[in-house]
Amino acid sequence: MLQNAAPKSAQILKELVAFDTTSRGSNLALIAHVEAFLHARGVKTARVLDETGEKANLLATVGPADVPGYVLSGHTDVVPVDGQEWTSPPFELTLRDDKLYGRGSCDMKGFLACCLARVDDMLAAPLKAPIHLAFSYDEEVGCKGVPSLIEKMIETLPRPRACFVGEPTEMQVVLGHKSKRSYRAIVTGLTCHSSLAPHGVNAVDYAAELILKIRDMGRVLAEGASDPLYDVAVSTAHTGMCHGGTALNIVPDRCEIAFEFRVLPSQDADALVDEIMRYAREEIEPAMQARSPGTGIAFEQISSFPGLDTAPDAEVTVLAKRLAGRNDHAKVAFGTEGGLFQEIGAIPTVVIGPGNIEQAHKADEFIKVSELEKCEAFIGKLIEEACA
Repeated sequence: MLQNAAPKSAQILKELVAFDTTSRGSNLALIAHVEAFLHARGVKTARVLDETGEKANLLATVGPADVPGYVLSGHTDVVPVDGQEWTSPPFELTLRDDKLYGRGSCDMKGFLACCLARVDDMLAAPLKAPIHLAFSYDEEVGCKGVPSLIEKMIETLPRPRACFVGEPTEMQVVLGHKSKRSYRAIVTGLTCHSSLAPHGVNAVDYAAELILKIRDMGRVLAEGASDPLYDVAVSTAHTGMCHGGTALNIVPDRCEIAFEFRVLPSQDADALVDEIMRYAREEIEPAMQARSPGTGIAFEQISSFPGLDTAPDAEVTVLAKRLAGRNDHAKVAFGTEGGLFQEIGAIPTVVIGPGNIEQAHKADEFIKVSELEKCEAFIGKLIEEACA
């Protein structure tokens, strides 16, 4: 029961959480629900579909569309609940002790609900600048959906004055996060019986050489550029998965690893990826192929997004602080779509939204009712700003 959850956004959040928009599936049912909500109020919307037609971004504008305005941006997808032990149904919003539990309540349907809760106020206000709602898909699997949404904005709208990406920051203004490059490396060797190991090409051995190179790069990065505003002040290199071999007495002919770089905006993430690939081509593969020409290492990109780097004195930063009623700012370890708004659209961007990232992706994910109230207040002040 939600009768004690005062914000209008709480009821809307209940409706949004009920849609299972785990990234592996479609988000179209939720998009249709939001469209119906907006169309009932006379707000026009535009879908930007993916290549399968099973997922969509949604763009809506309230106010005059021919002048620069403000973007409220958030993603509709959520992470899986598989293997997690919830004390209440994950796709049914549950109120306990002024906390609203449900998958996506914090990351980041709470922000979407606050945006929708303020649409009536936007429509009632004499807006001189528009407020755009930009809801994306597949953020959780590498920010795959939002580039086409940004391109749609560039094609159809004047460049916005500011973008607010509503990831959970407890309504603190976040002006920076690292870029990310994650890759899969598939090492193909030559199998044989382990008693004849020198006759084979051990894919696990050569994958280990690549892992050690990544580790060494991480150690170099740890001694390099740093930014104390981040909880991890330096760029990092990390191998998170390694799978290879079928039995101890068989020389493995395949090993797969997954690795990533999380890089300060001042550093070149692509150069790090190039270094790894060059090492594989020049240092590892020649030894493999000297034994068997068909062996080698292939790389597949898993995800990639740019960092966010907004100046503390930028207009968007100053505005966000004023609307939030606070003077502090921060940088965060997790990635967002904010860097893409900045890179693709040249749109001044900060990250600010309700909830605490510590609650995201976990069993019993929740958002405090007070966070929704603060976010609604922020959007209310943005409406006033758009009328000035």
